[in-house]
Amino acid sequence: MSEETMADIISFVNQYFCDKHTIPSVGKIAQGVGIPRSTAYRYLVEMNNRGMIEYDGKARMIRTPITRKFAPESAPCPFVGAIPCGSAQIKEENVREYIRLPVSLFGKGKFYILEVSGDSMVDAGIDPGDLVVVRTDCTAEIGDIVVALTEDNESTLKVFGGVDEETKNAILEYRNQAKYPNQKIFASQRIVRGIVKHVIKALEQELE
Repeated sequence: MSEETMADIISFVNQYFCDKHTIPSVGKIAQGVGIPRSTAYRYLVEMNNRGMIEYDGKARMIRTPITRKFAPESAPCPFVGAIPCGSAQIKEENVREYIRLPVSLFGKGKFYILEVSGDSMVDAGIDPGDLVVVRTDCTAEIGDIVVALTEDNESTLKVFGGVDEETKNAILEYRNQAKYPNQKIFASQRIVRGIVKHVIKALEQELE
């Protein structure tokens, strides 16, 4: 492999990071250096093996000595698509991409990102099109917004209202008093799939 091309890749990644404050994808690197995407991938793997960069085969997870020095510590988080907040619907959860979350803001843990659909959580400030960052390795407390599966194996986003004393099921509450006054559903506690830790508003996404 060409050492000149390796140097060009490192230079491009560093310059891209300085200009845009983010790491370029493999496709961006290929375009910037003037090589096919498959070639860029092979170079990144080889450069990682030589210890020139850090790269584990996923897009936007490339760290050069420069970006490692100035970029905050972050961890990959899968973006798995949409989840309903009104009447629940079965959704296939296919990872669209991996997004890096700064550890200084989110802490260390197991996270995934969902796009919200439906209107049952608008009183909690969560609207259709918003993104929610969900943590899976913690226990829900009363008042937490959780992602859960209903008894019909359907995904839903609701407020955890505690545990029903008779059935021992989790109480999941709506937050849209105008449309769903005092409405709630029940689900097995075993299928609460995570707690919402952060909401990214649709407007914020448009401004990025």
